[in-house]
Amino acid sequence: MSKKLEDVAKNIWEYAELRFQEHKSAKELADYAQSAGFRVEMGICGLETAFRATYGSGHPVIAFLGEYDALQGLSQRADVTTKEKGDQEHNGHGCGHHLLGAGALLGAEIAKKYLEENKLEGTIIYYGCPAEEGGSGKTVMAVNGEFKNADLALTWHPFPYNGVFNESTLANYQVAFRFEGKGSHAAGSPHLGRSALDAVELMNVGSNYLREHVIQEARFHYAVTNTGGISPNVVQPYAEVLYLIRAPKLSQVDDIFERICNVARGAALMTDTKVTFVFEKGVSEYVGNKEIEKILYKNILKIGSPKYITEELEYAQKFKDTLTDEEITSNFGWMEEASGDSWKELKDMMLNEPLFRGSIPYSVDDKRLLSGSTDVGDVSKNIPTGQIAIVCSAVGTPSHSWQLVAQGKSSVAMKGMAYAGEVLGQTAIDILKDKSLYERIMKSFEETKEVYKSPIKFTKEPREL
Repeated sequence: MSKKLEDVAKNIWEYAELRFQEHKSAKELADYAQSAGFRVEMGICGLETAFRATYGSGHPVIAFLGEYDALQGLSQRADVTTKEKGDQEHNGHGCGHHLLGAGALLGAEIAKKYLEENKLEGTIIYYGCPAEEGGSGKTVMAVNGEFKNADLALTWHPFPYNGVFNESTLANYQVAFRFEGKGSHAAGSPHLGRSALDAVELMNVGSNYLREHVIQEARFHYAVTNTGGISPNVVQPYAEVLYLIRAPKLSQVDDIFERICNVARGAALMTDTKVTFVFEKGVSEYVGNKEIEKILYKNILKIGSPKYITEELEYAQKFKDTLTDEEITSNFGWMEEASGDSWKELKDMMLNEPLFRGSIPYSVDDKRLLSGSTDVGDVSKNIPTGQIAIVCSAVGTPSHSWQLVAQGKSSVAMKGMAYAGEVLGQTAIDILKDKSLYERIMKSFEETKEVYKSPIKFTKEPREL
């Protein structure tokens, strides 16, 4: 099964389709699922590139979450250890979602085979989830009640290390602010113009001063997406800036959003322009289920990380050599905290070897916060959810980098995809076999869950501030 899904993953790597445009990628996975005996429904929740693949009946209903969207502006060349000029023009799988979608489907197929061969009650659902990068497809699906059809969810993500993904993540909003002014000759009649670009610049300055007055864990980043033109001799009548606002809790994001809206109003007043905003997307913070994580960790250790041949180690070393010491050691802080007495051995391995082996130790008491975001958070707010991180690249390889893209079709990446699928599949089998595990998962979720509030605050229509 994993060999067939390697071809699927490599094809999706070649397509490298962006958010909500993953038509070939979704079809690749859906066609495979159908050929494997799943019932496939395309275009669910009003999303053309989202789908549901189902097998079996009754409970427990175990969902596997797959992704397949790429990133803009990354190299899309395999096995190269240099980034050449012009590579930024290409889309690329710089977060390994081509592997993620295929590996999750492998896990779903393993669990399906077990149900089939043992004639057990239970349901397996593979969810094809589009637009994790900047579109939050799972959030749209969650708000539409899709994940209420499942009892629990399993997924994974490619990383340069193995372990349970037990960090919480940041909730976020993504919002575009559009300023409208009045064009004029910048030299002949500047007094008649009202610069929308000035408003954007003033908004960004105001937001940067705001950073001192929000909680330390919060982040907000911006990109000027429309400067109003390229002529300095024209007062720019239109300009737009896109903000991504993050914080540990959705309520904190909402508070910071309101304060940034006040900054935008102030910039419009100072420049005598008008401002509207478009709410593009939002995600909730991720909260993993500790009972699922225990089973995932047991299977990471039981199955054991892949064995690498000499050629794979040499291949990975070439990519490790392209990284700075800071990139290689960027995760060492939390890893040391998590590893305790075993840290020295893990540290020596990561400093001196090209590929991570073994696993980061897992503890239910870990309360780490990852400074990124994922729409898996909205799944975790609705049903118990567990994730793992699996090696698919050289030690230290950053996400969203050309190096990760270049390693995306390698045998190392494919071994990681197969390992992830096996861990996820075995975890599902354990839950199907042992009713007490399922009961503990559900009890734990009921004890800790909060009322789900949609992070999609507004529709995607321009609104006045």
